[in-house]
Amino acid sequence: MPNLRPHLLPRSPDVPAAVAGQVRQDHDRFADQGLPQDLDGYLRQAYGLEMTATYAGLTLRNPWGKASGQLALNRAQIEEAADAGLGLVVLKTVIAQDAAGHQSMAAWAIKESQMVAEPITSPTTGATGWTVTWKGRGWWQSLDDYLELVREGCRLGQERNLLVVPSVKYHLPAPGETAWRHDEYLETTRALLAAYPSPDGPTPMPLEKDFSPTLAGSDRASQRAMVLEWLRRVPGLIRSAATGPRPVKVGLKLFNSLDDDAFQQAMLAEVYGEARPDFLVYANRLFDPDRLFEGQRGVAYGGPDLSDRNLRLLSALRLAQARGAIERAPIEISGTGDISSGRIAVEYALRGCTSFQIHTLFQLPASAYPMRVGTKVQKALHRLYFDPEEGFIVWMIHAARRLDLVSEGVVRFLDLAGRGAASALTRRDLDPVGS
Repeated sequence: MPNLRPHLLPRSPDVPAAVAGQVRQDHDRFADQGLPQDLDGYLRQAYGLEMTATYAGLTLRNPWGKASGQLALNRAQIEEAADAGLGLVVLKTVIAQDAAGHQSMAAWAIKESQMVAEPITSPTTGATGWTVTWKGRGWWQSLDDYLELVREGCRLGQERNLLVVPSVKYHLPAPGETAWRHDEYLETTRALLAAYPSPDGPTPMPLEKDFSPTLAGSDRASQRAMVLEWLRRVPGLIRSAATGPRPVKVGLKLFNSLDDDAFQQAMLAEVYGEARPDFLVYANRLFDPDRLFEGQRGVAYGGPDLSDRNLRLLSALRLAQARGAIERAPIEISGTGDISSGRIAVEYALRGCTSFQIHTLFQLPASAYPMRVGTKVQKALHRLYFDPEEGFIVWMIHAARRLDLVSEGVVRFLDLAGRGAASALTRRDLDPVGS
């Protein structure tokens, strides 16, 4: 089968033999002993990797984060992320409400059923991976409960060098609607601002506006003009709700449209318009409108087709910028979608992503992780970094060497992401000898 995948990296990493040998040794040693307590420090000392990252213009200890969802519902799950040394947790998506407690998007406040992790194979490329399926959507408890989670989670995050971020699903007009429910934007945004701790004064609050994958299967996404109007209006509505001394850094988490790539490109171009957000999360899961799961028709899914589409569209975005079709400066991007290996994470970085949000990899069966001790988040980090063929260490060093980003023996993650944001890279840039 021909290789139809939109990857920039070659088949095998080209790194010094000493590096490859140390990665194999660390992989086997940590599989039995667990990861070093200061993993970021170990990577600097052993490999010259500086993993400092950014999200919404804020500095992270490293680029790894929990995506909004079932793994960010309570304090224990935030503590799990802090214990593993993640840089970021995005909380479960709360459904916006007005002062009377009414939620126009109440259909998304549905408690999840049990999640099912299962293998998935791309019908196009034959690539295999994992997806997690469940029935349910956003935060189903009260807004007051969510605000308490924000207060508690952010205080814990500030103590443990972990950025904790709220996520919101605000009102979006459906076909036939003409009015926006401004009161839901005002009430929910102001409540979050009041709950978000700020020990250093009125620092900005990062916030994700979630365009969830289930929107792709609803009638709200059935009209192109309506979707583009959402992207134009939402950032301004959220910002206008922040009337106090603290601003909001607005991030849009885009969904993958059931429409073709051309319309997905139009969505990205709209994001770069006059009402652009402060940052972008790209992109949510794919949607199968015909699949049945626990009596519900239509489910979101991940796996290799998701990362392939995301990478293909991000490459198209960078090419459009290089050609001048999109003239504005790059928007910071947090990458998400089938980040199942360090190699895939580097592919996202090569398109300019300055952080990564993970969901599926943190909940695979025990047999999918080579590490035999620790939590699933720690086991996932071991697999992400130290896999000798697919790990982040070997592929980041490979990419940095090809792009001449090694400075006095140090490879900085943000240098790699910055290079990816600055221009449209090609396979030849990463593999000039054609191996």
